[in-house]
Amino acid sequence: MENLVLFTSKARDTLLKPRKGESKFGEHIQLLPHLINIYDDIIDLDVDYVLFGIKEDIGIYANHGNIGAHKAWDTVIKVLLNIQSNRFTKAERVLVLGHLDYTHINAVTNEEHSKKSIAKARTIVEDIDKDVAYLVSSIVKAGKKPIIIGGGHNNAYGNMKGLSLAKNDKVNVVNFDAHTDFRPEEGRHSGNGFSYAYAEGFLKNYFIFGIHEDYTSEKLYKTLKKIKHIKYNTYEAIEIRNELNFRPELDIALNHISNKPFGIEIDCDAIEYIPSSAQTPSGFSIKQARQFIHHFGKHPNASYLHICEAAPKKKTETLVGKLISYIITDFLRARGH
Repeated sequence: MENLVLFTSKARDTLLKPRKGESKFGEHIQLLPHLINIYDDIIDLDVDYVLFGIKEDIGIYANHGNIGAHKAWDTVIKVLLNIQSNRFTKAERVLVLGHLDYTHINAVTNEEHSKKSIAKARTIVEDIDKDVAYLVSSIVKAGKKPIIIGGGHNNAYGNMKGLSLAKNDKVNVVNFDAHTDFRPEEGRHSGNGFSYAYAEGFLKNYFIFGIHEDYTSEKLYKTLKKIKHIKYNTYEAIEIRNELNFRPELDIALNHISNKPFGIEIDCDAIEYIPSSAQTPSGFSIKQARQFIHHFGKHPNASYLHICEAAPKKKTETLVGKLISYIITDFLRARGH
């Protein structure tokens, strides 16, 4: 793949900080020495999970959002490699594949927003979609679970399409998000990955967990009401008015999506005070996000994990890296408990 950059032993060793008497996660991960065909290269590997990043925020720019999500992969990998490897982690079950790199075309995000620049960005997102769908499809066909880090939520479309193509069927998704990302099909961007996937026949049942009432239009609520395959709850109903309870709502969401292979989408916009494309001062806690991952990740039909929209800055790199590393390891542990 043209835009896939393999994670090498040299890159690992540069980031790894070994300490006497300790065993680090990065010392036990699996790596690919070379790439010929992703499916053939990984099908016989004794791993369960394939981790890769997406270095782009072109989809966020195309949605008039705040950029920075292209930095998430580099931020996460240097933290993840240096957590402890022990009886609770499963580093040897993880292949760190590398990342899809779009830094060579990310310059479009530095342009002033205009009809021309937005149209250009949305065309680029369509190309990124193809790469993500191909990679996810190949990984799933090889019997592994993708864990995808970074980029905008536009990449959910490629995840769903890739899973659907691998399973030769429509798939389901649960989305931990302040927004529906079910906006009109007006050209690809970070706000309409799910509407495109649904319209094109890749997505069947969709549950949006914790959308914010202040940031969802009445027109969109009416659209959601018309589609029987879509269900949602709101953050305010759960955490402000206490009309709904968090844990029972997890079961309701799981019941809606667990009859088929499903993806788990985590938008960092939903977590309180986490640097992201639409950072919120009012949202779910990190603890709740981790409980969410465990609840869905332990189900046998959980087929991929995608953590997106985190936009770390220099002072928040460690915070973001630790958060996403916790979420990754919670997913790895879920099936074992």
